[in-house]
Amino acid sequence: MTDSTLITEADCALLERLARQDSSAMSEAYDRFSGVVYSIACRVLRPGAEAEDVVQEVFIKLWNRAAAYNRSLGTPLTWIITMSRNQAIDKLRSLQRRSAVLLEHPEDLPESAEKEETQTHAVLDDEKAALIRQALHVLPRDQKHAIELAFFSGLTQMEIAEHLKEPLGTVKARIRRGMLRLRQPLAELREA
Repeated sequence: MTDSTLITEADCALLERLARQDSSAMSEAYDRFSGVVYSIACRVLRPGAEAEDVVQEVFIKLWNRAAAYNRSLGTPLTWIITMSRNQAIDKLRSLQRRSAVLLEHPEDLPESAEKEETQTHAVLDDEKAALIRQALHVLPRDQKHAIELAFFSGLTQMEIAEHLKEPLGTVKARIRRGMLRLRQPLAELREA
């Protein structure tokens, strides 16, 4: 047996104990997985109270749903990572909805809420940028570079052409082809 097989078996046994509501198993699970859960929450939400809330919510779900774990669908770690990411995205969407409601009535928006709204938009922008950067790995270097200049440096297509010393039509074609190739990877990343 390999080390990863032993770890997976130990994690499966841990989930079985959680399914039987063994409180010592919860402590072990927290020690084993809380770092991973918090890291995922921070990637989606940034470090802070919301990420900490996600950790708590994931472990409550883990306690209540351990019996639902299906070994044939993946390892316990994969299941917990998926649960963590989904919970963090749910929290982000909740913050978005709250922000949208507050924006409908700006006169009722206290100063601290305006600051929170700005932070929420920054988190969303960071999440979008992270998804795009991750998806860019599928592109040829020339397309990737043109898209990075457009989306991360904020250059116009004309400025990119001047910067790269390439014809404007070439730059436009690279960006268009790159965006078409990114369509599928970005859809997959959003669904993951």
